[in-house]
Amino acid sequence: MIIFITILVTVFIINLAGVFLYKKVAIEKGILANPNFRTLHESPIPRGGGIVFACITMIGIFLLWWLGRIPNNLFMALGVGGCVATVLGFFDDTNDIRASKKLVIQIFLSGFALFYLDGGPLLHIELIPSLVAISLSILFLVWVINAYNFMDGVDGMAASGTIFSSGAIVLTMALTHGLSEVTILLLLLMVSVLAFMVFNWPPAKIFMGDSGSVFLGYIFGVLILFTTMHNEVSIWTWIIVFGYFIADTTVTQIARLILVKKWYMAHRSHAYQNVARISNSHLKVTAGVIVYYLMWLLPLAIWSALEPEMAIFAAIIALTPASIFSYKYGPILSST
Repeated sequence: MIIFITILVTVFIINLAGVFLYKKVAIEKGILANPNFRTLHESPIPRGGGIVFACITMIGIFLLWWLGRIPNNLFMALGVGGCVATVLGFFDDTNDIRASKKLVIQIFLSGFALFYLDGGPLLHIELIPSLVAISLSILFLVWVINAYNFMDGVDGMAASGTIFSSGAIVLTMALTHGLSEVTILLLLLMVSVLAFMVFNWPPAKIFMGDSGSVFLGYIFGVLILFTTMHNEVSIWTWIIVFGYFIADTTVTQIARLILVKKWYMAHRSHAYQNVARISNSHLKVTAGVIVYYLMWLLPLAIWSALEPEMAIFAAIIALTPASIFSYKYGPILSST
């Protein structure tokens, strides 16, 4: 245990140093997020910092595979696929890829992951036709990737969500199945993003950019499919853990479909963005959501893991407050 804690502390320090150095390079090379109609910042801020924790997490995945702690199929899906996701994100941070091209790449990347995950859990349900199962699974992975991108609009929001989600799943797995290669990987990811959070906490000194959000969305999407297929984590527990993300992105998109003619265009009408703009404080919003994680979602996640027969009910309870909040303060209050 002491050795494992030492490794995690070392990973934290390496990430701190990596983000610090990358920040300097990003400023020198002009890899900056400049203020525009979507942003809530008044000055350019270095972006693409997510490449640091993405690369270090990938090194960890490789080492776990090399030590025989991760099976070949999971290594291909997480390690190789994660590399592609990171490269795609970083290239977008530096070159601004067209949305249509990104979508095509995300679809192929999702198909790659499903190939090594035996098609995903839906493919093994007899009542669902194979084509439908594969299509829905690809749609799910693409949605998770983009959901993380949507939630990276306020300082510390996406990073704190990652830290909570990783820690919550580790805790529920420890209470039900004990430690496994997935818990080790999630702890590695949690510590890496925690180091990034030091620089991303409001007011942010650096953004993770697509380098981080695309990587995180892809990694979590793969882990959701893998753990549900192997009965390590219930899909309902995952839904609870990501309760705020799911409620916000779903309600916001539905509202925009109804209220906005060009609903598919870039915007800043998420409830958390509107509240941050109205209150003129990223800190209040991020801190408020963290309280929601710890006081509402975490107990429900533990309950769903310990009492599986109540998991669906727990998921409904988890999503309800965030859905109401997202409806009340979302696109209805925005002009974009």
